[in-house]
Amino acid sequence: MTASPGDRPDARRLQGSAYVDDDGSADAALADALLGHARGSVAYPEVLARLVDARLLVPVVAVLGEVEVGDDGLARDKTSDMAAVLLTGADGRLALLAFTDLTALAAWDPAARPVPVAAHLAAATAVQEGAAALVLDVAGAHPLVVADDDLQRIAAGWRPVRLDDGGWAWLGSSDA
Repeated sequence: MTASPGDRPDARRLQGSAYVDDDGSADAALADALLGHARGSVAYPEVLARLVDARLLVPVVAVLGEVEVGDDGLARDKTSDMAAVLLTGADGRLALLAFTDLTALAAWDPAARPVPVAAHLAAATAVQEGAAALVLDVAGAHPLVVADDDLQRIAAGWRPVRLDDGGWAWLGSSDA
């Protein structure tokens, strides 16, 4: 009798996406916060508080690897890779691009493939890639840059919380 991989107690299983039914729309609370922030009526920490619970779309694009030239003298793709997109700012620092919805992503690059991820995972990817920022909706009407300590805290799973006095603080585990 042959055992299938699922019969082994140590079998590894692929986890399904948490976004199977995702239609590519923006998280309403985040979209409202971004609009309010652009108009000056929503504070930056409140936008971050909405961001930490949102799904983002990280664009993945094809990057040419090797090219070969055929006997006819024409160049052909030999290899290509898929990669997340890092933007280099005027100051030379890197930023990972992410989008709130398919419309914003398509306005930037209609050929990019969306990968839905939780905001803290997008932030963690940015940190892991050596980026100093996460840029939301770079080609949209209400772009937002999350950088430096804010990026690090979101990547670590921390969240902004409103204090009784109306101010804001970060809540997280010292183990994160």
